[in-house]
Parts: sequence; structure tokens; C-alpha cells
Amino acid sequence: MKGDHFLISTLAILAFATFLASADDPSPLQDFCVALKDIKDGVFVNGKFCKDPKLANANDFFFSGLQNPRNTQNPVGSNVTAVNVDNLAGLNTLGISLARIDFAPNGLNPPHTHPRATEILVVLEGTLYVGFVTSNGDGNRLFTKELNKGDVFVFPIGLIHFQLNVGHVNAVAFAGLSSQNPGVITIANAVFGSKPPINPDVLTKAFQVDNKVVDYLQKQFWYDNN
Repeated sequence: MKGDHFLISTLAILAFATFLASADDPSPLQDFCVALKDIKDGVFVNGKFCKDPKLANANDFFFSGLQNPRNTQNPVGSNVTAVNVDNLAGLNTLGISLARIDFAPNGLNPPHTHPRATEILVVLEGTLYVGFVTSNGDGNRLFTKELNKGDVFVFPIGLIHFQLNVGHVNAVAFAGLSSQNPGVITIANAVFGSKPPINPDVLTKAFQVDNKVVDYLQKQFWYDNN
């Protein structure tokens, strides 16, 4: 009888622990969502407000135009066309999005991160040199691969990654992302093109370079290819 009582107690504790483990906060769907005491001043929620399902129609789940090449005549030689909840409302709450990436010869999708998504990339045309860097705790290891038409590569959530067209012709890739709003942080743009600028003393110490180098980099125009 005591054994049965112990077993029941143990199962109850495990069940409660499982409940606690699954009772975490939802993943953020934007950079931040500051709490308000008075909802009349509220503008955004974690994601988007939902339309009455009875009012939804096919156009809410439709996007057209990804068959068209984008202009890559820019400083980085690439152009990202994102399909996310901002231009395809039916993606709201579904946890997925898509992007087309066009590359000129030698075009680069610069080192960047998606703070809210893992990315899976497939090459449709051309040859891309791709890679990602692991976190500090893993020693900042670099994983790279040269991809050809039909090849697939995965970039884990939050890690810095890039794609470079190493071919002599235009390249095209499609990327699936595990968030309706994955977000993009282009490293150079964020560090050297922030508004207002980061104190140069921070950057000279962080990058171990002269003040003149930081001053030069902060005065550059950092192009956003998204």
C-alpha cells in the first residue's frame, strides 16, 4: 500500500513538473513589446490582431510575384524579397515565412542574423558560398559549404550567417524561415550604422582598432538589401 502511495505521489510530481515545463512564455514575434497598464494606449500585441475568421478570404493567404527577378544593382549586389506577416496576412500565428534572394555575380547577402527563426535555404540557380558562425560558448566555429542548384543548407536560429555568389552569373535562392516575422539584423549596419551612432570608444575597444577606422566606418552608407 505504501508502495502504491509512493508511486502515485511520484507520478503526480512528474505530471506537475511537465506542466511547469510547458507553461513558458510565448516566443516574441517582434523586437520588444512594452507592457501597458492602460490598454487604451496599446498599439501592438505579440504578433498581429486577428481578423474575424468568418471575414477571411483567399486573398488573405495569397502572395504573387516571387517569379520576378529583383534589382541587384546596389553596393552589396543582392536583393531579398521577404514574404512574411507584413505582406501576407494569413501567415499570422502560423510560424513560417519565405524569402527570395537574388544575387548578381559576386553579390553578397551580408553577415546577419534572424533573432526569431531558423532558416533553410535552397539554391535554384547559380553557385553560392554560404556559412554560419556558432556562439561564443562553442568557440565561434565557422561552418561553410559551396552550394549548387538544388542544394539545401540550414542556418540555426540566431546565428550569424551569410551567402556569397561565387559564380560568374546571377544566382537565385529561396529561404524558408520558422517565424511569421523572423527579423533581420545585418551586423555591419547595426554596429556601424546605428541611429544614433554607438560611442566610438565602445567600438575601438571591441574591435581593437584605431579611432580613425571607426570614424571612417561610421560615416559609410550601409545599404539594406532587405
